[in-house]
Amino acid sequence: MVDEKFPVNQVQPVKPAAPPAFANDDDDEGFPQKGELELNVGGRAATQRRLRNYQVVMIGFCSGIGTGLFVGTGAAYATAGPAGLLLAYSVVGLVLWCVMQSIAELATLFPTAGSFPHWATRFIDPSVGFSLAISYGYCYTIAIASEVSAAAVIVSFWTDLTPAVVITVGLVLILVINLMNVRFYGESEVIAGAVKVLCFVGLIIVAIVITAGGAPNHETIGFRFWHNPGAWTNFNGITGSTGHFLGFLSALVNASFSFVGVETVVISAAESVDPHHAIPKAARRVTFRIAFFYILGALLISLVVSPSNSDLTSGTGNANSSPWVIAINQAGITALPSIVNACILISAWSAGNSYCWVGSRMILAMTTDRQLPQIFARVTKNGVPYVAVIASWLFGPLAYLSLGSGGPAQAFTWLLNLSTIAGLIAWATLCFSYIRFHDALKAQGVSRDTFPWKAPFQPYAAWVGFIGSVIITLVAGFPVFLKGSWSTSNFIASYIGIPIFIVPIIGWKLVKRTKFARAAEIDLWSGRLQEGEVIEHTLKPTTALGRFIDWLF
Repeated sequence: MVDEKFPVNQVQPVKPAAPPAFANDDDDEGFPQKGELELNVGGRAATQRRLRNYQVVMIGFCSGIGTGLFVGTGAAYATAGPAGLLLAYSVVGLVLWCVMQSIAELATLFPTAGSFPHWATRFIDPSVGFSLAISYGYCYTIAIASEVSAAAVIVSFWTDLTPAVVITVGLVLILVINLMNVRFYGESEVIAGAVKVLCFVGLIIVAIVITAGGAPNHETIGFRFWHNPGAWTNFNGITGSTGHFLGFLSALVNASFSFVGVETVVISAAESVDPHHAIPKAARRVTFRIAFFYILGALLISLVVSPSNSDLTSGTGNANSSPWVIAINQAGITALPSIVNACILISAWSAGNSYCWVGSRMILAMTTDRQLPQIFARVTKNGVPYVAVIASWLFGPLAYLSLGSGGPAQAFTWLLNLSTIAGLIAWATLCFSYIRFHDALKAQGVSRDTFPWKAPFQPYAAWVGFIGSVIITLVAGFPVFLKGSWSTSNFIASYIGIPIFIVPIIGWKLVKRTKFARAAEIDLWSGRLQEGEVIEHTLKPTTALGRFIDWLF
């Protein structure tokens, strides 16, 4: 599986001339010929294209939606108030949109295994790719434990069943799904995604009914909470504009946790039957996702529950802390809280399932750039990298830490902070990868008009995504710097992701003597789709129903 023609830390081959959009000509010396697939060149691995377009689109629309959206929003709302929450979700949504447009263009052009570390290796420096794989991989493998811990907390809404049982069942299901044909993973995300969408649509309808006075208590709310206690909340008792701004910053970090994970859909490009169609559509759908789940959700929350409600910060971690359920209980609706809690449980498990899949693909990406032993690249007959899956899943049992002192809620909070910062660092790195890629296009005279799909507003969108991600990362732990608020443990939890990212870069550069990629020498050709590699060419529908289904999926 290892190609010995090229140095370990060098992405090859580099083609200086500008060929057509697909580098697959029979006379291209050094490139895989038509019908062939040369592993470990251009980010190639031995996975198989089995994810259907509708699965990729659903992964893009719903992947990563877990407890952050349904439960974590409450804490952000309590610290920021209606206006602060809405503004925070809008700002992070803009940053995410810019990140998605950047990486979707790269994924459409280079649908390679794991994608993210390989792009950083190829367009920035192999040491950055190595570090991103570690940082982002740990972000998602740790997040498996985070979501399984959250599932244990969620179950406590109904029963006193020991969290160990819930954690064990969740981990076993995640391992089984990820060891099966990737189409089963895709179907599991479609089913879980449908539950999330239906649940959220139901919450929207219920919120509108409650605020209009149609609930059993017949109390019309309207925009009451925007006036009393007000559109902004004083952060930690700090009054005036300073307290309002700090509340917004706090919500900004919390909102990031809800958004991190949306970008994982582009990783499916290497296993998509038609990435040139599915990935751009998923990137366009992220606009609807941001508007539907987050912006609309933040607005409706501000209508149905007061930011001063103590249940928002009760720390239960289950539906009792969800602003939606709090509003439902106050309105006198008795049946819905358990239904919402069940949906939150499915969301938590689905997010953990997704994180295991992502973590395994990060490990696989490291093998394609020869940064890990090739044993991790072994696949089953169905193209499942089973060694990488098991290695990723082995971080899941960290969820048992929740059985110690402090309980599940404390463990979940720690894991939440660790994974969020790693995700934000990955956003910044990926945007910078696109910036370097764009510089290489200019230096080598390659037009983006030859691409299967061009993202809008580039490279400006990439710069917005990069700068925004860096700023949010740096302010993530600001509460510890406030007077009388220092906490060493909180400081470490907020910023440990930064040295985890920087130290491997330094170590890899010292050991491997890697060099920063020069724009004129960056490889712009290897790893693109070859002729006949697309399993299903998507044809444009001709009927009205077909066009609607195509728009929907």
